[in-house]
Amino acid sequence: MDRTVIAYVIYLVVSIGLTVWVARTLSRNGRVFLADVLRGNEKLADAVNHLLVVGFYLVNLGFVALYLSGDDTIEDTRGVFEALSTKLGVVLLVLGVMHLGNVYVLNRIRRRGVLEREQLPPVGPQEWIAPPTAGA
Repeated sequence: MDRTVIAYVIYLVVSIGLTVWVARTLSRNGRVFLADVLRGNEKLADAVNHLLVVGFYLVNLGFVALYLSGDDTIEDTRGVFEALSTKLGVVLLVLGVMHLGNVYVLNRIRRRGVLEREQLPPVGPQEWIAPPTAGA
């Protein structure tokens, strides 16, 4: 079998495995965060979580597929490792950037919700007290 094909197979197996692992980890641990962002609405949190996971898979697997092709043929074992390290490194960076982007957006939504909740008083005013006069 050609070394280039071997590198492609290893690249696909590792990239897809990493994408599935990251998506499952983010889904499992992000659910609690989403429930907080969405003020305890568990059903909506599950729906948003599922949509985020689907989008994550589509973008990352699409990138993995587009980044599969290479310009050079791989001549030796060293070339296999060099090609794999470059390709997998870029895939890991894209996974990390997507993760940080999701966390950033969700944190902004959460912060906005916290600010909205803090603007409303916990209880309504019971009475009105006039401010003291300057001469009294």
